[in-house]
Amino acid sequence: MDAKKYNRTKILIGLVKGAVSFVLLFIFILMGYNKLLENTLEGYFSNNYFLLIAFVIVIGAAWSLIFFPVNFYKDFILEHKYQLSNQTFGKWIWERMKGMLVGGVIGLPLLVLFYFILNVFDDFWWLPFAVIMFFISVFLAQIVPVLILPLFYKITPIEDKTLKGKITQMAQEAGITVENIYKFDMSKNTKKANAAFTGLCRTKRIILGDTLLDNFSVEEIETVIAHELGHYKHNHILKNIIINTLFSFAAFYILALLYSESLSWFGLDYITQISALPLLSLWGVVIGVIQTPLLNAISRKFEYEADTYSVNSTDKPEIFIGTLEKLTDQNLGDREPHPLVEWFYYSHPSIEKRKKNILSSANKPKQ
Repeated sequence: MDAKKYNRTKILIGLVKGAVSFVLLFIFILMGYNKLLENTLEGYFSNNYFLLIAFVIVIGAAWSLIFFPVNFYKDFILEHKYQLSNQTFGKWIWERMKGMLVGGVIGLPLLVLFYFILNVFDDFWWLPFAVIMFFISVFLAQIVPVLILPLFYKITPIEDKTLKGKITQMAQEAGITVENIYKFDMSKNTKKANAAFTGLCRTKRIILGDTLLDNFSVEEIETVIAHELGHYKHNHILKNIIINTLFSFAAFYILALLYSESLSWFGLDYITQISALPLLSLWGVVIGVIQTPLLNAISRKFEYEADTYSVNSTDKPEIFIGTLEKLTDQNLGDREPHPLVEWFYYSHPSIEKRKKNILSSANKPKQ
């Protein structure tokens, strides 16, 4: 019951926060406060790029203040209530500040680049920006493990030589060269456990949360790693890049059309008008709501395939099921979410569905 209540509370908070945020943004534009803010800031900034940065920072700061109580309850109070968090209030604030700083370092140059493209390409801005975002996404995927993750976690090579040898062997059998196997101090923030493959090309590495290493056996971790190797074996990384690129291009194209068409609805004049830019966020929410369940459905299909690979490569279906159950309990996951909730929110199938798939895969004759 705790797991269901925990997950329902988080979903409810997310829904309410999303709806309130959308309504506030709509009112902000409808009532002309966006133009008022632009006119006010024009008294301080004559350069449009500096004006844009100030405009976004003011709105971002206002949003942070408005939703701070909600974020505090959802990410701090609720996590402590269900005994999932190890953070003090000071550490929680510090982690959020680091996240905002990193987001600013990455986001502000992207914002300036976007505005430059908007000015140069006018209504066709969506195409060059989508292309550039593709290359930036690939670049970020490469630098995240070596530059960004270490800002938030202490990352060190795993010390268990038996486990390291086993993982290396499994990767070689899958035809994958992985020399970098690390652990990170996940326990500084949470009691939840996780593992992941991160990076591309030379920065590709396996990272294991210390909460996973401390609470799971070598055999259990083996099944989790086999699942992650399944993603590589089935080319899910490449497929996700292609799929997300196609979705991204479609989203930017539709966003550009909706943006241009709706300017006059709110008394706005042209697409490079800084006070018009919040319209992009408004339409972005609408497009995101449509895309989310589609992308999650694809993700769930990939997870089933990775589970099947784990079963076939380790031949340990019962251990894999037990590991998933332990992870679900440790992370306070909902074993059987409502079908609509799973359809919209879940990038992974619920554990009960995964168990059925694992048992079905184990009973099939191997090719």
